[in-house]
Amino acid sequence: MPSTNAKSLSETSRTKLKDAINQLETFLNQYSLNQLIGEETGDEAQTFYKGLLSDLRHLLVFSEVSVEKLGVLLRRPNFDNDFAERALYDVYHQCVNAFFYPKNECYSEDGRYAYTGQDAIRFRFKPIREARNIVLSVSKIYEELRDELAYYENDYMTQRRMQGQK
Repeated sequence: MPSTNAKSLSETSRTKLKDAINQLETFLNQYSLNQLIGEETGDEAQTFYKGLLSDLRHLLVFSEVSVEKLGVLLRRPNFDNDFAERALYDVYHQCVNAFFYPKNECYSEDGRYAYTGQDAIRFRFKPIREARNIVLSVSKIYEELRDELAYYENDYMTQRRMQGQK
């Protein structure tokens, strides 16, 4: 992959992740478990919101680490293409995958809705509007990152293995 492409991808990925971080931080700083549960009764709501908050916190941390790596990369006087490719690989495999495959499975992507103009995210439990909005809002960012960094899903590691065998 040409270094100019890796550099521009690094810049756009960093910008998008910073936007996602701002949204996630605002939500996580504003809402507590008790506020999200509200008037709901039963263990299902509590389990759902605990899992959702946990997944969003993990996503926030993975995104912050990736922004730091990309920032270090972009501040260097000489652009390191190998480090950039590794950092972009990490963005895909840590941030994008953390969003689309959350540990607690409070939501999932339903591919059947991807091309209908409807939201492809389906929740296991009906969340309050604010929780739904944050997930749907950052989903657009992580969808764009997934599309832009699709190369790093498989091809990057295959290329590295082949180079190691030469």
